[in-house]
Amino acid sequence: MADVIKKGEEILEILRSACGRRELLILATPYLRFESSFMAVRDGELHILATMSRDDAMFGLRGADLKIRFPDGMGFYEAAVETRGLGLLDGRRTVRLSLPKTLQENDQRVAYRVERVGRVTVTYSTPRGDLVQAALVDISTTGARLLAQRDLDPDVIFPGTKLVLSIPLDPEIQIETRAEVRHAGARSLGVAFRPVLPLAVEQPLSRWVFRRREEERERLAQRLEVSVASTRSPALGPTGILLVSSDPALELALSEFLTPIQPLIRLPVAAQAIKDALAAAPPLVIFHVTRDDLDHRRRLKTLVELAQGKAPVLLLSTQVDGATLFELSGECKVSSALVWNPSRGVFLQRLAQGIIRRHNQGGDSPMAPAETSV
Repeated sequence: MADVIKKGEEILEILRSACGRRELLILATPYLRFESSFMAVRDGELHILATMSRDDAMFGLRGADLKIRFPDGMGFYEAAVETRGLGLLDGRRTVRLSLPKTLQENDQRVAYRVERVGRVTVTYSTPRGDLVQAALVDISTTGARLLAQRDLDPDVIFPGTKLVLSIPLDPEIQIETRAEVRHAGARSLGVAFRPVLPLAVEQPLSRWVFRRREEERERLAQRLEVSVASTRSPALGPTGILLVSSDPALELALSEFLTPIQPLIRLPVAAQAIKDALAAAPPLVIFHVTRDDLDHRRRLKTLVELAQGKAPVLLLSTQVDGATLFELSGECKVSSALVWNPSRGVFLQRLAQGIIRRHNQGGDSPMAPAETSV
């Protein structure tokens, strides 16, 4: 269950606290996610560190579905925001966002538990003073589950028993704390941190848990994507990402980045060819935008309309600037748009993957790699 914070003063306090510790955040669009960090609240706007290119900040983050997610104490927050433009703080480039009107927080009574912890050996001392080793099974900001190397003595370890724990989670997170046994089995041991962890430990642990939570979102989305692809009927025939373009050199350049996702099929700029290809239910249609005259716009809109409702559409330009392309994408009501150059190949790959995933099953968007700052 999630709670919603609506009081402006409370929201500002949470955001300013996050800025004070330069907290990690995820900036998510329907198709992409960027990792960033809080910078400051200034003049009614939230500044975050620009970890994406200028074009991505100005055009890729526009839209009504932009959200931020970030850890705070033992929980996580999520909020809808809007991009206001670019900024500069302390000599660093920033993205300016609107202040959220509400913050949605997860139910902090049940902290998110990370199960993929790797090989971590925990040492704990019993009330008798014995030092015992166990494997870390899972961990949250409020407790952990351990697997002992030998059977537990029920006369020594039982619910309510006080222990002293040492958990070397990673080089930066070394947890030394007291804990209380909440449940105990033959070798399984569930403990709660008592008292709660100090801020110096809780904050990096919360950040670590948040990162693993985001990674798990991605893994689940990928599994759903594979599941959807495997249920596709063979009767539909072979398909792949469609590129509507007369430029074979562009096809070759895009193939390097798109074929790991789906085969790339180039079509002539002709209505009948597009209609025929759409019968195979392609996962994505990319229209090559080469100029900005009125005739080209009219023809592009006509061809895009053929695909809409049958597949998501991406506009990709090689000779049209970003502002014009963004305006055109709004007129055509397409999923996204991108000004192409070879340096943006990995970004295109992530964007295409996100659009396909969103179209197929509404899965979470893939994490975009950090690019040169704006």
